[in-house]
Amino acid sequence: MAKAPILGLFETADHAADAGDALKAAGVSQADYDFLTDTPYPEGAFGEREEPHRIYIFPFVGALIGLTVGIMLTSMTQLAYPLTQGGKPILSLPPMAVVTYESTMLTAIVFTIIGIIFESRLPAFKQGLYDTRITEGYIGVLVNVDEDQLGSTQALLTQAGAIDVVRNDGGSAA
Repeated sequence: MAKAPILGLFETADHAADAGDALKAAGVSQADYDFLTDTPYPEGAFGEREEPHRIYIFPFVGALIGLTVGIMLTSMTQLAYPLTQGGKPILSLPPMAVVTYESTMLTAIVFTIIGIIFESRLPAFKQGLYDTRITEGYIGVLVNVDEDQLGSTQALLTQAGAIDVVRNDGGSAA
């Protein structure tokens, strides 16, 4: 059965937290509801789940790629055009270290920026249910439930103190 979104709007954080508790008690999975606000509340203020992230992987992979590219670029260039002077080794480590460091840092930074964009889920091609009153200070509780549970979810949100409940069709359900 397809899941349908429903959005409850709350004036206070306490009411939104009560709605989260009511949804959890009703057996709604924590992956199926989220809190929308324009105010930077501390993480976990509403009892929501901790979002997993993989941002640390991106700079690590970028650094490994940059290190590999830097070593290959410097060593292959020196081996392709060997200029021996006074018995010095063909592969000179100090210049190799500078170029390798720069390529490592550059690719780590570029991959970090890509990781931030990726982990922020940008660009958002699919727009979900949203109400502009959230930017005016209201707190939204967005719930994705089966279509046959929309009525009971609306009742839960209203009992928790929602001033308005909006369904996917854009109309108000309260």
